[in-house]
Amino acid sequence: MRFPFWRIGVFIAAAVWPLFWLYQAWADVLGPDPGKVLVDRLGLGTLVVLLMTLSMTPLQKLTGWAGWVAVRRQLGLWCFAYVVLHMSGYTAFILGFDWSQLGVELRKRPYIIVGTLGFLCLLALAVTSNRYSQRRLGARWKKLHRLIYVILGLGLLHMLWIVRADLKEWAVYASIGALLLVLRLPPVARRIPRLMAKKAPSARKA
Repeated sequence: MRFPFWRIGVFIAAAVWPLFWLYQAWADVLGPDPGKVLVDRLGLGTLVVLLMTLSMTPLQKLTGWAGWVAVRRQLGLWCFAYVVLHMSGYTAFILGFDWSQLGVELRKRPYIIVGTLGFLCLLALAVTSNRYSQRRLGARWKKLHRLIYVILGLGLLHMLWIVRADLKEWAVYASIGALLLVLRLPPVARRIPRLMAKKAPSARKA
């Protein structure tokens, strides 16, 4: 396995945050409604890890270091783990495991439907993230995994619907997402390695 310490470090970092938030909820330091705060943090964590996953390929092209891409799949699976925790927290702390309230929640908060669509897309990517699926699906595998762009759009829309009163934080994540998408456009993606190659000789001369 390449970059074992880097992979282990990413694993530990990704695992620590949900555990820390759960500890805070248990220690009753998240305010009067710790369940809701926990659900919100897990949802935001899902978006952050999704953006980190999307940033691995541009970072590899910008730096030439293969370690970024080496943890891309792991980050994608962590993104799915976070959204599972997010939805589990919603079921436990918001619904109280009372499924009869779901219809009421959907009428009051239609953004839940958007979040659920994002979850289903992430589920499809997580299930097919293994090498067997890559071989089985062939060229269709890449097409399927382009759903990550749809997931980003759904995640940002889900967050926008929730934080309509304060768009500053949402604008930051939306801007990062837009930048990552621009960097993945074929004309831009092809220019990055050439630009870095031109800069490398300049740096050596200096």
